Amino acid sequence: MIIMAEHAGFCFGVKRAVDAISEALGKNSEVWTIGLPIHNPQEVSRLEAMGLRVADNDSEIPSGAKVLIRAHGEPLEVLERLKARGVDVVDMTCPFVRKAQEKAATLSREGYHVVLLGDKNHPEIKGILGHVVDKNNAEVIANENEASSVKFHPKTALISQTTQREERLEKVAGSLVGKSQELRVCNTICKATAERQEAVRELVRNNHLDGVVLIGGKSSANTGKLRDILEAEGVNVLWVEDENETEENSDWFTDKTMVGIAAGASTPEWLIHKIKNIIAAKQDSQGVLIH
Repeated sequence: MIIMAEHAGFCFGVKRAVDAISEALGKNSEVWTIGLPIHNPQEVSRLEAMGLRVADNDSEIPSGAKVLIRAHGEPLEVLERLKARGVDVVDMTCPFVRKAQEKAATLSREGYHVVLLGDKNHPEIKGILGHVVDKNNAEVIANENEASSVKFHPKTALISQTTQREERLEKVAGSLVGKSQELRVCNTICKATAERQEAVRELVRNNHLDGVVLIGGKSSANTGKLRDILEAEGVNVLWVEDENETEENSDWFTDKTMVGIAAGASTPEWLIHKIKNIIAAKQDSQGVLIH
């Protein structure tokens, strides 16, 4: 039997950005993004076949070209440089990410030392940091251990990358207590992330599973958090990016009759269905009833 997590696949922000890219490609022979528009190689390949061009940085975007800002967002200075060069900018920053950017800008203007919880190399964190007014009064930390080394400041504001786990945000906030006369904690974790994280917990706790197939790009932060949750629940997890990896790990399915499927917020629905059908075929060949 195959059991799907209640919430899986594209979140609102990613779907919104991908739909906008597809629509733009229907009207233009070439559309640009800075960095991968989505952390899923298969979906990126599909869009590139339609005419998407991916630049490593904004300096590679030709003057007068059309560029869509991905859901992760970009620093303010990048947007300003593009507009100054006459680039047609369509900003598809996820509303949840934009909220975090606006919080960072506002609190920085109010004199808070801004602490960003997340991966300092992730484009979303770089974009949020790019909205901080006083870059010298901000820092990025990855966990509660790093929070313990944050120096005392009269006013401190904690802002989270949207894909973080709420348990980690709570622990980091606890570590920052006592390091400031005033601590502001902003829960900027997006609803879709929280929903998917809770969905995998319920998937495991409500069913007697032999394992869970997690579908998503290996560079996807939100998919990585789902893997962490599943492993913390003691589940046997197979993380695959595409149908080829599913086939390459055929031995993993041996003697498994109850398999769960979960997927990150950057995993397209067509890929989820394709892999689900492959798993169903494997189970059917073993004489297992498929629902």
